[in-house]
Amino acid sequence: MSTQISEIEQEQLIEKLEIFKIHGRDKRGRKILRIIGKFFPARFLSLDVLKKYLEEKIFPRLGRKPFAVLYVHTGVQRSENFPGISALRAIYDAIPVNVRDNLQEVYFLHPGLQSRLFLATCGRFLFSGGLYGKLRYISRVDYLWEHVRRNEIEMPEFVYDHDDDLEYRPMMDYGQESDHARVFAGAAVDSSVSSFSMRCIS
Repeated sequence: MSTQISEIEQEQLIEKLEIFKIHGRDKRGRKILRIIGKFFPARFLSLDVLKKYLEEKIFPRLGRKPFAVLYVHTGVQRSENFPGISALRAIYDAIPVNVRDNLQEVYFLHPGLQSRLFLATCGRFLFSGGLYGKLRYISRVDYLWEHVRRNEIEMPEFVYDHDDDLEYRPMMDYGQESDHARVFAGAAVDSSVSSFSMRCIS
């Protein structure tokens, strides 16, 4: 990750994009920390600013009770919004022990073949504390509702669009067909933030 804007601007960007949001509960009543991977501006954030933001704005709000993470991997591209392996490890190591112990489950939506292979081969070595064993791969939004209270979670529209693509082009699940046209269309930051859907309520 590289920094091209001031620390204050970086913090404002994290807030504006709502990359991290404590939002809803799972079926066991645990708070959910929702993370939208596509909104993560890796090229503009420094690791120190990100850790400071989590320490001051997110971790205290999780309290001392068990919680879950919903990580939405839809549309993540290594060149745009992937912070890098070393940064991920540094972020994980910076999580306070009590917060790490209270993390019960990580729902990983739309993982893709590369993510599965990477975590299967390296996840156990990169992340201590049994995090790998807490991962739950979720290939479709409909399957997410088996674990999460659907009327309490708001999703960006592009997540549902990706689900529709997977229904008509199932080989994308196995990395044998690209969604290049959709992923590289290059939506602006503001349009991404505003394109939320309440289709989760039904």
